[in-house]
Amino acid sequence: MIAILIVALAAGAASALMFASIVSGAAVSLLLAYFAPLPLMVVALGWGPLAAVFSGIIATAALTTLLGLSHGVGFAIGVALPAWWLGHLAMLGRPGATTAAAGSAANLEWYPVGRILIWIVAIAVLTTAGILLSFGADVDAIAETIRQGLREMMRQTDGNMTAEQIDQLARLFVFLAPLALPVSVTMMFTLNLWLAAKVALTSRRLHRPWPDLRSTALPPVTLAILAAAVAFCFVGGTFAMLAKAVATALLFAYALVGFAVLHVLTLSASNRTLWLVCVYAVMFVFSGLILVMAALGIADAVFGLRQRYLQTRPPPLPVA
Repeated sequence: MIAILIVALAAGAASALMFASIVSGAAVSLLLAYFAPLPLMVVALGWGPLAAVFSGIIATAALTTLLGLSHGVGFAIGVALPAWWLGHLAMLGRPGATTAAAGSAANLEWYPVGRILIWIVAIAVLTTAGILLSFGADVDAIAETIRQGLREMMRQTDGNMTAEQIDQLARLFVFLAPLALPVSVTMMFTLNLWLAAKVALTSRRLHRPWPDLRSTALPPVTLAILAAAVAFCFVGGTFAMLAKAVATALLFAYALVGFAVLHVLTLSASNRTLWLVCVYAVMFVFSGLILVMAALGIADAVFGLRQRYLQTRPPPLPVA
């Protein structure tokens, strides 16, 4: 028990320091804050959700003491709670229908990766909504808050932006924020959870088998939710802004599924590793092409591309 408390204390302190670094304004602080959930997730996966709760409480208390209540509450809601919940979901397992008598981790039915991804999408949408609505109750109020902030910044820095330029920047923020924030938050928690699982696996603290990520699939109802969100994007106002956040987060989730589909469809390809590296490099340089992967993920959900491929998969190539 004492060892668990020490680990929880260390993880909470590390997470709090990484999150608090953002107040320094340094460029590297953004990267540190991006990985603030990582220590909490490592504890949740390796030492259990209860240890992650202790870590979150320690980090929240430290941030509240050092930076104020708003930072502490923001960390608790935006970092600690999602990190604990995702770590808890990743370790959920139950005996399968055919393995009810077996007790080993390998014989348990684990919470599906696709559903964890849906939870990450939900967290991203709620985080985006919270950030945007903190600027104002509707689109016009959000834009006006941004304008006031830009005017104040111009006064403090002797900037020379015109009123028209300030208005254009405010409108650009209102347009881009519902698109950029869900992608950023979804990527943040997905990457942190994957890294935390790798750390726990390497340290032999991951008490479950490594999941088959190539088989990741979203629940069938996700397509209907995506279609509804896209439709509501055209109604205008705050509702459309939030619908854009939902649609963007789901499209990005389907893009991640698209990468899983790609890994399956290239199983029998020669120079497979080279092809995959090239695809990832192109996606990194031309981020707009992520829509191609989203289309691949949606196509798999509709037509079952992976299942069809595996049923008719050619034999493996002979080793030279």
